[in-house]
Amino acid sequence: MADTVRPRDAKDVEAAVQWALADGKTAEIVGHGSKRAIGRPAQTDLTLDLCALTGVTLYEPEELVLSAKAGTPLAEIEALLAANGQQLSFEPMDYAGILGGVAGRGTIGGVLAANVSGPRRIKAGAARDHFLGFYAVSGRGETFKSGGRVVKNVTGYDLCKLIAGSWGTLAAMTEVTIKVLPRPETEQTLLVRGLEPARAIEAMTSAMGSSCDVSGAAHLPAGVALRVEAGVVAADAVTALRLEGFSPSVAERKRMLEALMKPFGELATLEAPDSRALWTAVRDVAPFAADRSNRSARQDEQPLWRISTAPSRGAELAAMIASAAQAQMFYDWAGGLIWVALGACDDAGAALVRRAVAAAGGHATLIRAPASARAAIDLFAPQDAAAAALTKRVKESFDPRGVLNPGRMWAGV
Repeated sequence: MADTVRPRDAKDVEAAVQWALADGKTAEIVGHGSKRAIGRPAQTDLTLDLCALTGVTLYEPEELVLSAKAGTPLAEIEALLAANGQQLSFEPMDYAGILGGVAGRGTIGGVLAANVSGPRRIKAGAARDHFLGFYAVSGRGETFKSGGRVVKNVTGYDLCKLIAGSWGTLAAMTEVTIKVLPRPETEQTLLVRGLEPARAIEAMTSAMGSSCDVSGAAHLPAGVALRVEAGVVAADAVTALRLEGFSPSVAERKRMLEALMKPFGELATLEAPDSRALWTAVRDVAPFAADRSNRSARQDEQPLWRISTAPSRGAELAAMIASAAQAQMFYDWAGGLIWVALGACDDAGAALVRRAVAAAGGHATLIRAPASARAAIDLFAPQDAAAAALTKRVKESFDPRGVLNPGRMWAGV
């Protein structure tokens, strides 16, 4: 088992990376390890555990900005924001359910390193779109910073966009600054029942193209909807459309949306408590959660894919997969994000999923699979020669000796 180093502050992180460099060691970067099972299995000499780097260092509600050490639990930040009527608008998901972990263990650094988002991404963007600045230690053992503590920061290169989604392969973040936004006063969700996926995507596309300002659009096929414990008890499929804001605005936009959706099928409404529960379940992919109480089922190792495509191609792509394998799926982002749970297969369904994605366009990431499968196949979207060469050059610029999370995303990088 790899040794574990737990820095107490940013200076300790720098010293730890310098020590790893001097001794020719490689390091796996973790916070609380909530997303540790995503990516290729770590084969490193030590674990750089940043869980001690905690605490909010700056919060100015009136300026809509917050800074925190990278290991600060996301739950702590969300509680602070909620007490001030604010939120993280990119609605970061909690991977605990699908990976069989403990809920609420994610850190703000991990959220940004993985560029996490949720159902509101179609309106508010992902984590990188709210990432203002950071301090980090590169694989060279050098502390550097990018961005700042104001929204309109335009000096220098926008390294936030580069670091977000790099999964710790370029630098170990020690402190981050993010943009926060007011929390909606209330919300309601309009349900359309009984639609097939292609028809559901038509309905979601119509809703998203309207003036109703829909902040979430998801489709749960028959069978999948039964697994959501949020007032959605339906044997048939459910298409959900969320409206958020001030009460009078939500009420008026709901009337407009009902008129728009009436030709598609039977309608129902979820009030605020059930609406929040539904979108939390969609955000955290609750229908495909791992069952930790039944270890014989090994559901926590059944392949789970996250596929992003053009919403207009979502139903077509899903049908390609369903026609060739036992699969369950549901749609988020108005059909642009498809979560696909496959039955047991030799390569975790990689060949099938990649063929479907190549035909319809988009990219796919294997989120959950046995370690043996994660070590043998590309988990992130394969890169063409030009993109792979660019990725390698960027890695070498920040981490020339491959100290930080080597091979986490692609072999040899």
